[in-house]
Order: sequence, then structure tokens, then C-alpha cells
Amino acid sequence: MKEHFLTLLRRRETDVPGFRFAAERLAGLLAQEAAAHLPLQKHAIHTPIQETSGSLFNGKAILVPILRAGLAFLPSFLRLLPNASVGFLGIRRSERDAKPHLYYENLPQIPPNATVFLLDPMLATGGTANLSLDHLATQGADPSRTLLVTFLAAKPGILAVEARHPKVKILTAAVDPELDSKKFIVPGLGDFGDRYFGA
Repeated sequence: MKEHFLTLLRRRETDVPGFRFAAERLAGLLAQEAAAHLPLQKHAIHTPIQETSGSLFNGKAILVPILRAGLAFLPSFLRLLPNASVGFLGIRRSERDAKPHLYYENLPQIPPNATVFLLDPMLATGGTANLSLDHLATQGADPSRTLLVTFLAAKPGILAVEARHPKVKILTAAVDPELDSKKFIVPGLGDFGDRYFGA
């Protein structure tokens, strides 16, 4: 299922509506996998027949999309986790040195027991992810309760994040082997934000 929607995202001929459709469906599948990392708590409940027990999500969930492309994850994650808090990080890569720089932040309070989902469709070099994870840690996010969710990750980016944030879990639909000279994922899917927003 994930492979089908990822193939639509990769395909050059996919138009903007088709790209958005595939991104939404893939985000929904990843949201379900990501939610499996939330703690569960037993609850006594009453069915229409009798009393029994079940399990419900327990604890605070915080969604942090990286602007702008990370916004593609929000609808699917909020449908599954409607009580989650949402924060935003804006990170731009400098044209001068290609290094990521934080230009905007709006984060909720992050309690120590919160599960934080960092949402960014592409993990290429790992620079943006590492800067974001560094910043989240300074705001109280527990690395062992932080999950980086991406549609596509390059092996160099995964290694960079694992080296700097070994306790952070990475959830991705696929891993591509390398980056080109412009730091694009190969074979990749092009610029996610441009294709999703049509600009």
C-alpha cells in the first residue's frame, strides 16, 4: 500500500491534485504506524452487552511540522490524534553555505512525558532534521520519545541523524541510497514542497 502511493509521488507525470492525493494517503498510513509509539492505558468500559476492558492512547502527543512541506502531514495526523498539540518550526537553507537556519518557531510547552512527532516529508542530508531535533531537545523534548516521520529518506541523512540523535526513532516509507551534487535525494521525487503546493 505504501509503495503504491510513494510511486505516485515519485512519478514525474503526477499532477498537483494527484500528488496531494498520494501524499494524504501515505501520510495516513504513516500516522497509523507513528501512533503505535504512543503509550496505551487500560480502561474499564461498557459495551452494549457487558463490562470489559480496553486500551486507549495515553499521554501527550505533540505534532511539529517543519514549514512548509511538513504541513502535508497535519490533516492525517490530526484526524488520528485530534487532541494533539501542534507546533511549528520554520527552517531555511542558506544560499550562501547551504546550511539550515531556524527562522521561525511556535511551539507548545513540551512536558517530559510527551511524545513528539517531527514531520518533514524528505530527509536528505539530515541538516534540517538535526537542527530541529537540537531545538526540540532544548525545549524539553525527550529524544527517546521523539519520532521523525518522513515520506522518503536518503541513507546519508539517516546516518547523520542516528549519529547525532541516536535515541530518536525514524519512520519513513522508503530509503533511497544517495544524494546528487545539489543534495537532492536520488532517485527521490523532486522538490516535495513545490510539487505539493504547485509553486
